[in-house]
Amino acid sequence: MPIQPEYLHLAYTGPFPTLLYGRASRDPKKRGRSVASQIKVLREMCDRHGWPVVGVFDKDINRSASRHRTRERDDFEALIDAIESGKARIVAAFEASRYYRDIEIYIRIRNACARNGVLFCYNGAIYDLSKREDRRATAQDALQAEDEAEGIQVRNMRTHNELAATGAPVGRCPEGYLRRYDPETGELIDQIEHPQRGKNVREIFRRYDAGEGMLDIVRDFEKRGLVNQHGKPYGLYHVTHILQNRTYTGRRIRHGQDVGKGQWPALVDEPTFNRVQKRRLSRDKRKNRDTSAKYLATMIAECGKCHAANGPEAEPEVLHSLLNRGLMSYLCRACFGVTMEMRKFDAYVETGLLRWLASPAAAAAFRSGTEAEERTASARRLRDVLQQQLVEAREAVATVGPDGRPLLSVLALADLESRLIPQIERAQRDSEEAGVPPLLRGLVGADDVDERWEQMSIGQRRDVLRAVVNVRLNPARSRGVRAIEPGRIEMIYVGQPGFRG
Repeated sequence: MPIQPEYLHLAYTGPFPTLLYGRASRDPKKRGRSVASQIKVLREMCDRHGWPVVGVFDKDINRSASRHRTRERDDFEALIDAIESGKARIVAAFEASRYYRDIEIYIRIRNACARNGVLFCYNGAIYDLSKREDRRATAQDALQAEDEAEGIQVRNMRTHNELAATGAPVGRCPEGYLRRYDPETGELIDQIEHPQRGKNVREIFRRYDAGEGMLDIVRDFEKRGLVNQHGKPYGLYHVTHILQNRTYTGRRIRHGQDVGKGQWPALVDEPTFNRVQKRRLSRDKRKNRDTSAKYLATMIAECGKCHAANGPEAEPEVLHSLLNRGLMSYLCRACFGVTMEMRKFDAYVETGLLRWLASPAAAAAFRSGTEAEERTASARRLRDVLQQQLVEAREAVATVGPDGRPLLSVLALADLESRLIPQIERAQRDSEEAGVPPLLRGLVGADDVDERWEQMSIGQRRDVLRAVVNVRLNPARSRGVRAIEPGRIEMIYVGQPGFRG
């Protein structure tokens, strides 16, 4: 039978060095107040009865003790080690569920205490786990704690399934959103776009979709003093997490699966999100992170000799950059059969690339395909409708009605033109750029493509190169030839036979 602390000295001979343990399943604000309160009560008990505290284990915050836990309890493992060391006579916790909500965990601590003669204390009562009745009593409490955990899990699963079915938000509020609650009941009203941080999320997607690197975005945000919902600067981790979170398309995600439309506004459309994922995964696959981009064609240009030997279906061997006889050069590390000075190679590739981007062939390459054709036709229809409205409005100004007044005043026409002309120009641009990836808009068919290229970062240039052309360096005609002979650098553009995207 359990012993009350005030009678412990009558049944056992002191001293009673004590280990204290505290745990909390949830601590959303990371303040540790629940655990601190538990330890405070335990210390007061030890002070009243003269038990010296020889160890405090209070770091298991936001840690579950059930079998459904996703993270292990490091401090609990340290507690077991302290019990096994034999330096304590009592281990104390606020209640049984602080130790465990899993019968297997109970058995571990029970056996450790029994082996080392350590008394087990919780709910203000002390148990000797070497005694049959105390083992039975604590086992019953352990079963009850485990059953409570299972009940909580079932209720949580039911609640989450119901919320998922309705598209309601749950869990931590995503960056860029704001949740409103009823001031009286505390019930969630809705999840809306945050007036500033929502713009930050939109900007991250827009800039990455347009070809900027994540590190460039992070540095710019830091320079502008932008902070996330925790009041901290946006780091590379935060931007990466935002870019891969489908929640921003307005979809409800549960266990990685799309379960329907969410009850919140989308911050990014599906096509943009999908393009971002394609670009992000492509960069990971090629092991070409933003932080390592230094040269135009490193790990992008391919070895022509290996291509000829391995066949077109094989994974291409890419060129690496290195210092060769005092000159930065590209080299195939697989066969060491092709190499060229970087300055010459980059100049040749840039010249060919920019010439192609400015040509009609570039625009034609992105107009093919059903989706691009539909978007082009849709933009042209909108342009034609807007232009017809403008023509009719101008005719109305010149037409006099029965009352002797124009059907439309000059002031009304001016106002209408100020609204219609920008829409017409935008629809015209959309019709011309339909199918062109955002990264290439403003480059394809541009008269000033050279100037735009100069304004781009090395990361953006690399992405353009990767998106529109396969560059292959073939072996020289004979050893020692330094000139760029015809066919030495092979460039296959998107839309041409053999292009591999």
